[in-house]
Amino acid sequence: MVAVVAGLALVAAACGGGGDDNGGGNASGGGTVKLGFFGALTGPNSPQLGINIRNGAKLAVDEFNKKGGPTKVELVEYDSQGDPAQAPQLAQKAVSDKVVGIIGPAYSGESKVAVPIFEEAKIPNVSASATAVTLAANNWQYWHRVVANDDAQAPADASYITKALKATNVAVIDDNSEYGKGLADGVRKSLAEQGAKVTANESIDPKASDYSSTVNTVKSSKATAVFYGGYYQDAAKLVKQLKDGGVDAKFVTGDGSLDQQLITLGGPAAEGAFATCPCLLATASKEEPSKKFVTDYKASSNADPGTYSTEGYDAAQVFLKAIESGQTSTDGINNWIKTASFEGIAKPIKFQANGEIEGSTIFIYEMKGGQVTLVGPVDEVAK
Repeated sequence: MVAVVAGLALVAAACGGGGDDNGGGNASGGGTVKLGFFGALTGPNSPQLGINIRNGAKLAVDEFNKKGGPTKVELVEYDSQGDPAQAPQLAQKAVSDKVVGIIGPAYSGESKVAVPIFEEAKIPNVSASATAVTLAANNWQYWHRVVANDDAQAPADASYITKALKATNVAVIDDNSEYGKGLADGVRKSLAEQGAKVTANESIDPKASDYSSTVNTVKSSKATAVFYGGYYQDAAKLVKQLKDGGVDAKFVTGDGSLDQQLITLGGPAAEGAFATCPCLLATASKEEPSKKFVTDYKASSNADPGTYSTEGYDAAQVFLKAIESGQTSTDGINNWIKTASFEGIAKPIKFQANGEIEGSTIFIYEMKGGQVTLVGPVDEVAK
């Protein structure tokens, strides 16, 4: 009978998910807990929606461990390549690794398929960059994000186009992804509400090399502004082909394309392009916490922080502050997150009941003189 009871105990332990009392960690503090990073570390868009975030998170974890507290944190990386097809398998791996939390997923598409797995396993997750509106409509209890969603960004894009750029005829293009099409659809709706006319509606294949059909459509539409919902790799190709095709319209895009690589890959055609983001780049901020973050980040990663680096740091801090308070089980950490309230590098961190961050300032940036430059908050510069 002793042998049978022991065997049953082993089976129960093997079957336990992230939502048990210990949640893969040590509920009484002490020892080492695993914190996962979920995003693209390889692939075409990895520098922005992966490496930047991971580096910010790694800095936060390294600082935490240097304090010498009773609990150490191991950062476990899950490279999704930004591919939703790979996300479920990686999410299951994270569950089996018994991580106590996930920084990510980084993309909206991979979030859609990975978060239900984390939800079932009761593993809290905090995204630094996934902005699709629909993610907050699933009644998830363990999901959070530290950025405003596309319902805040899309009206800001439309406002900048109509008020600051004075455009009344606008072409709207998307990459047909969960993120890109969602943001572009929001811009289409907001432009109509603000009295502008969408003279061209297009979707492109980001893997294609020739966008001549779309360029011709935009040119014949007589649009004076073009909005693109997608990522910088294809945005750079698009902006070059639009310029080569004789389209002089102002080019505006969202946070997925906000990266120095848009300038590097787009060349002179990217000069004067604009990008919005629910993020404040640390390198563009004059506030003291941002200045210190830039210095510490460069020392840690041998590079300047980029888009969502600060959000990666802040997302990691959500977990680290919970662990520092003595919470090392998944449920304990998740309950702490629900009442979290602290000043992050990027913004104040406090979550609504549905996992959304409170506050929704959207910033506009211009590609100017070969650099990404801050114009300011959209609600201030588009009046």
